[in-house]
Amino acid sequence: MAERERLVHIVDDVPELEGTSTLTMVLALDGFLDAGNAAERAVQHLVDMSEGPVVATFDVDQLHDYRARRPPMSFVRDHYEAYDAPRLVVRLLRDAGGTPYLLLHGPEPDNRWEAFCRAVREVVERLGVTRVVGIGSVPMAVPHTRPIALTPHANDPSLLTAESPWRGELRIPSSVQALLEIRLGEWGHAAMGFVAHVPHYLAQLDYPLASAALLEQVEIAGRLTIDLSGLHAEAADKEAEIAAYLEANQEVAEVVAALERQYDAFERAEESGTSLLAADQPLPTGEEIGAQFEQFLAGLDGPDGLEGRDGPDDADDAAGQERD
Repeated sequence: MAERERLVHIVDDVPELEGTSTLTMVLALDGFLDAGNAAERAVQHLVDMSEGPVVATFDVDQLHDYRARRPPMSFVRDHYEAYDAPRLVVRLLRDAGGTPYLLLHGPEPDNRWEAFCRAVREVVERLGVTRVVGIGSVPMAVPHTRPIALTPHANDPSLLTAESPWRGELRIPSSVQALLEIRLGEWGHAAMGFVAHVPHYLAQLDYPLASAALLEQVEIAGRLTIDLSGLHAEAADKEAEIAAYLEANQEVAEVVAALERQYDAFERAEESGTSLLAADQPLPTGEEIGAQFEQFLAGLDGPDGLEGRDGPDDADDAAGQERD
């Protein structure tokens, strides 16, 4: 492949994959579909569970807009050092039962999307990938006190593991993960994925419950076994922190209660086959929700806010990623 310079470099000899009849590649690109840092935390969990070699490396210099997303570096007294260069790689990992699988992760390409898709196709065909499973998350007007909802999607209906909650057509901003699913289908390769619905008032915080929900679906779709006990423990701690905050902030708790009523009304309507909208359970206006949760997020930076945040810049960084 001679597009400018070679876009992906693949390891020629991967003995761990010899004789493998099925091979899943998990896909998670940060910068867009990652409310609550759900996909990023899921990726970190997979890497922590099984450190493995890099078997393919993409030339990020051809894909990354450095001025839009400037990589961090350190300035130490009188000199620069420790430049954290962005990396877009495919790792070979093993699940809890020793089954090998691949993980493609790193920053979503800012440009050359079609060329990137062709490069991923080369990885899929050279390494013998039989199924690609993407993960992501979006902010939604849902309460954190109800089960995490997910939107499944696939380029072949037979791959779907659950029914989509959506009806009809939605026009949405595109992502390279979505484009890749389309292109892989055109090239005869199976690709699917899951998008977790994260409460919008928690979208700027780490939300490990959504990470665990995504990896549970990866287990099913990829026929893998993943130890999620650590993520579930993190999620329990976070839920306790949120509950304590809401107990001390009644106005915010009332907005969450309104979201609960709306959620339950939708559920009842779906079960009965009637309208999805319940006239007696109005959703709070955007202005009401925004005003209450501006106070909510502001409170997290204070001494009485939620624990577990590294600092006030985290929310700004996450917001920047959402905008990207």
